[in-house]
Amino acid sequence: MVLASQILTGLVAALHVYFLVLEMFLWAGPVGQKTFKRSAAEQESTKVLAANQGLYNGFLAAGLIWSLVGAEHLQYPVRVFFLSCVIVAGIYGAMTVGRSILFVQALPAIAALALTVL
Repeated sequence: MVLASQILTGLVAALHVYFLVLEMFLWAGPVGQKTFKRSAAEQESTKVLAANQGLYNGFLAAGLIWSLVGAEHLQYPVRVFFLSCVIVAGIYGAMTVGRSILFVQALPAIAALALTVL
């Protein structure tokens, strides 16, 4: 169960590194336009906001990675905290931006948290 928690937490961290890259560096380009189904003008006008959002995703990824490689006595509480943050962000995103965020962001974190707590 511990290994499964670590693997799923690593996957959630990798997703958030991808979100960081997408939102900070690829937002206004073809990848960002295709991913978010918006015009170049729309993506360009929200580029700074997206970069800020990407930075926050990087902090979530950093916390999840810390929960995998940090001091053993801190791994559990750090992992629970950061997975909980991802879940809240995913639920909020699903309610305010698009339902797909629930499946892409929140669901993997819910699964990782469940394995962590078990």
